[in-house]
Amino acid sequence: MKRLLGKLIILGVLLAGGLAAYGYHWLNSPLALPEDGLRQELTRGETLSHLTSELGAQGILRHPRVLRLYARLTEQTGVHAGEYHLRPGLTPRTLLEQLNAGEVVLHEVTLIEGWTFAQALAALHSEETIVAELKGLNREQQVARLGLDVAHPEGWFFPDTYRFARGTSDVELLRRAHRIMREELERVWSQRADGLPYETPYEALIMASLIERETGAPWEREEIAGVFVRRLNRGMRLQTDPTVIYGMGDRYEGRLTRRDLRAPTPYNTYTNSGLPPTPIALPGREALAAAVNPAPGTALYFVAKGDGTHVFSDTLEAHNKAVREYQLQRREDYRSSLQAAP
Repeated sequence: MKRLLGKLIILGVLLAGGLAAYGYHWLNSPLALPEDGLRQELTRGETLSHLTSELGAQGILRHPRVLRLYARLTEQTGVHAGEYHLRPGLTPRTLLEQLNAGEVVLHEVTLIEGWTFAQALAALHSEETIVAELKGLNREQQVARLGLDVAHPEGWFFPDTYRFARGTSDVELLRRAHRIMREELERVWSQRADGLPYETPYEALIMASLIERETGAPWEREEIAGVFVRRLNRGMRLQTDPTVIYGMGDRYEGRLTRRDLRAPTPYNTYTNSGLPPTPIALPGREALAAAVNPAPGTALYFVAKGDGTHVFSDTLEAHNKAVREYQLQRREDYRSSLQAAP
């Protein structure tokens, strides 16, 4: 009897050792993944059980229950939702590590300087990886859903490239962009020059949006800002075309007429004095900086040359001469803003 019991103990030890050795080997053996890997999504609310069962059904992961047991024993059940790229060479152990670390695939979307809020929203909604919570809502509903403490969303989102996981909402991304814009605006406002014709950071944001829409030439931004600041300080109207275009909305068809310049809208700086009521676009970091630190000088006018840059003039006479040269006799290749290099 003692000899039989001894044999059973030895057999049990061998079996346990064999299972342990097999388990170790299995945990560290590559999964049966395709050569280019596999994209697998774990949606919100799903658990490790969902993913391991799916991989098991595809023949990629053997013993999904064993992996779940191992995860419980090692306290690695806290997986993160998202889209995962399972690359060749991944093992059950490293798969669990990737899921717990939340190493999800990150996508990118870029909000461009000078875009309107509507254009930024359209860019977000063109990405199928982004959940469109704001789609179909009117402007007031969108502001409420975003939880912003502003009456109008225009200009309040920092233009940049944002990385995000699949399933991120437009609300999450815009809140991130809004937070960065507030931080940038606060930073430049604290470094503002003396003698500016605006009293609040919001007015500086409005000015920055005008600068952003007036020029794509980085070296001109401070000079454009200088002209606008001097005009406001002298009580002159800004008379900047982008404000007229913004106020026209969908009625703008690519070219302004004299009638457009005389048509009253809250944004028409040919008919209204001071700044428009809100920003007209998303200003970038350089435009924000220019708005609060304009270049010194004496110019009060500028006109687009047609190559993306401007001619600056001190007097109305010199300005009218530049208008006759560059605006009244436009070349076929005329353009009001810089074009990106091919």
